[in-house]
Amino acid sequence: MSGRTGEIYRVEWLPGTDVLHGTCHCGAEHTAEDPVAMWDWMLAHPQGHGLPGDGS
Repeated sequence: MSGRTGEIYRVEWLPGTDVLHGTCHCGAEHTAEDPVAMWDWMLAHPQGHGLPGDGS
């Protein structure tokens, strides 16, 4: 896998739930209960999501 340096992906667990909240390096956000689904969403960049507010 090749990627640019400096990209930050953040996944946080929401205490008291089974929900993960992810933030991509582009600023897009996503929630999921399945960690594999969360990482699939993040690593599908740029397909599958875009910048907040761009309708993707």
